[in-house]
Amino acid sequence: MGNGRGGGVFDKLELELRRGVIVLAALSQLHTFRYGYELRQLLADQGMPIEEGTLYPLLRRLEAQGVLISEWRVDGGPPRRYYMLSDDGLHLRRRLSETWRGLNKTMDDLLDGEGRS
Repeated sequence: MGNGRGGGVFDKLELELRRGVIVLAALSQLHTFRYGYELRQLLADQGMPIEEGTLYPLLRRLEAQGVLISEWRVDGGPPRRYYMLSDDGLHLRRRLSETWRGLNKTMDDLLDGEGRS
């Protein structure tokens, strides 16, 4: 499936899987204030690269939903907007983490038992 017709299908489905975890990945790293580029680099360094065009709208949307709080800072450089989980965001991260762990366990069980009927 890597090349030819199947490669496009794989790429599309892999992208869908990644989109489903981007929110939780971002929330997992916002227990302290971080600015967008810092968050993006941190996630990329841990194997979860996120495009700027995906991350920044996500951060703004989560802030509008009350999941994140933000503040502008000027620390000897250009002004940067820093984001951190709100109290609602902490609660959401816990709930989504529990759901993720349950789904992950279920998928491990399903994949370990591939072909069983």
